[in-house]
Parts: sequence; C-alpha cells; structure tokens
Amino acid sequence: MNAVIRSTGLWTPDESVSNEELVECFNAWVEKHNAEHADAIERGSVEPLNPSSTAFIEKASGIKSRYTIDKAGVLDVDRMRPRIAPRPDEDICLMAEAGVAAARQALESAGRDAADVDAVICSATSMQRTYPCIAIEIQQALGIEGFGYDMSVACSSGTFGMISAINMIKTGMARSVLVVTPEITTPQLNFRDRDSHFIFGDVAVAVLIEAEDIAGDGGWDIMMTRMMTKFSNNIRSNFGFLNASEDPEPGFEDRYFVQEGRKVFKEVCPMVIEMILGDLAKQGLTADDMKRLWLHQANINMNQMIARKVFDRDFEPHEAPVVLDEFANIAGAGSLVAFHRHSDDFATGEKGLICSFGAGYSAGSIYVQKR
Repeated sequence: MNAVIRSTGLWTPDESVSNEELVECFNAWVEKHNAEHADAIERGSVEPLNPSSTAFIEKASGIKSRYTIDKAGVLDVDRMRPRIAPRPDEDICLMAEAGVAAARQALESAGRDAADVDAVICSATSMQRTYPCIAIEIQQALGIEGFGYDMSVACSSGTFGMISAINMIKTGMARSVLVVTPEITTPQLNFRDRDSHFIFGDVAVAVLIEAEDIAGDGGWDIMMTRMMTKFSNNIRSNFGFLNASEDPEPGFEDRYFVQEGRKVFKEVCPMVIEMILGDLAKQGLTADDMKRLWLHQANINMNQMIARKVFDRDFEPHEAPVVLDEFANIAGAGSLVAFHRHSDDFATGEKGLICSFGAGYSAGSIYVQKR
C-alpha cells in the first residue's frame, strides 16, 4: 500500500525577535563584559569580545528574525536565554503542547479527527524529557488510539520521521500516521556566542500521512525516499542526563549546541548535491522535472549553492523557497515548514523534493508528486 502526504499543520510562538533586537542585547552584554574585564584585557590575559551586527547575521545566514517561546528572557542582558516555568506532571509539557497545536491544524486541514489516526511519531532534534515519550503525551492529548514513539536525527528528524511513517503504511502496520516535529531550539542556543547567537528559532510542524486508499484525491504521492547518515563532530550538543553525574561537572555553557560552520558548509553541501543528483538519475528524472526544492532551512548560502548545483543554472526564488528569514534555523522542522508554506500552487502531476540535512551528518529526501 502506497502512502500519501495528506496535510500539514504549523504552530509558532506568539513572540518574534528581530535581528536588531538581538544585536542590541548582545552588544550591551559585550560592552558590559569588556568593562568588567577591562584590567585583564589591558594586561592581555583576556581577549576583548567583539560586537555583532545585523549586516553580519544576514550575510552569514540570511536570517532576519526568529520566533521564541520567551522573548523577555532572550533579550534580558543578565540572562540571555528563555525562561521556562516548571509544570506539574499532570499538565501537558511544552513540547507536547506545541506539537498538539500543529497536529490539530493538520487534522483539520484534512477533515480528519483522532479516530482516523493509528499512530503518532514525535521526531525532533531534542526531547524535553526521556520518558514517557512526548509522542505518547501528544497521542493522549489528541485522543488517538494505537501507539506513539519518539525519535531524533537532529536536523533530519522531520524527514526521517515521515519516512518511518511511510514505511509503516507500506508494511500495513498503520494506515494513518501523524508525524509531529516540535522544535523548541532556543534553549539550546548560547546567546552570548557571536558566531551562533542568531541561529535558532522555535516552531512545531505536523504532517498527516495516510494510505492511498483512504487519502482521497488530495495530497501528495510518494515517489521515492532516501535516508543517509555519516558521523561528524562538526555539529554537536553534549547535553544529556549523564551530565549530572560527570565529575567534575561541566560548565553551564559547555552544554550548548556548537558547530564548526565552515567545515559543515564544505562537507555537507557536496554530500547533499551528490545525493540529490544520484537519486534523480535513479528515477530517470532531471532537476528540470522538479518544480520546487523544499530544502533544510539553516543557512541561505548553503541552500543557494545546493539549488544552483542541482538545477545547474541560476534558479528562481520560488524554485527553492526560503522561510529561514522569518523562522531562523528550526532544525528538523525547516524543510517541512518550507513545504507547508510553499506548496499550494502545485497542479496535479507536478513534482518536488523535500530535503533535510545537518547534524550527524544526516540527510533525508522525500520526492513527491501532486495528486
């Protein structure tokens, strides 16, 4: 039984932080830090910190703003991270709450309810807790029978989750699966690091995938899928439950996301280009058969290079749409948010590619055709 992407849903926090606001806070902290360490800086034992700028951020990434779960905490120069209030165990957790909102939109868009869904996959860069699974909490909140589980493949979490759902439908394990990717990423970001303080934003996206015999006329047929991983330390987070037992205990800032951006650019772009061109050839297709590439939304320069090499020409903005200017890097949700925002103009038979890539390294591809 083939699978169909039936609908999508999107949740965003109410608040957004512009580059201008972020830079103002960061530069105030830099000025404060340099003043507090003025004597050491003069002696040469401490390096002065450099300010950031909106021009630097936009040139390096293409990002202009990002949604956040707590704007006040991010822009508090004495804190510079979101505030998250503890919730009692009987209350729904933050990640599940965001995922439920996106999932309800996806169900409503398809005219479905909880009784129509067999399974929930929650696939995201990091989970708020280890157990019980966030997916099972989302399942409970929506009133879905069946089963749910969590998975994580960093920036390919969304596509890998979708491919898992597609394979479940193909094997008959389920007939309707909700894939939910709640990316609450701003708590993972060191807002005092000039090279990365602008990168992440918060969002949740959901995708409803159904067996073709119940999907009706709408949605997207699956043409081909591909998952690929290759180990690299160039994007890394060491945060986990074992940190509390490390001796000596790691410093607070050692638990944040870190990356070697230039190495990532040089290694990931060729990997993804080769993967896409190879998969197109396997299907007897060329890039000109693809109306659109919905690429991972981490860095505008990476996306432009990949799209230019795949199309083998200068491409139009609508052929590889960008949402990172509004959302920033939203990890495993990036390519799916691009698909959600920029897929309504497809006619029956037109084809496109949803493609993720990032930490791991990992890359996931889903070739689709409009029904």
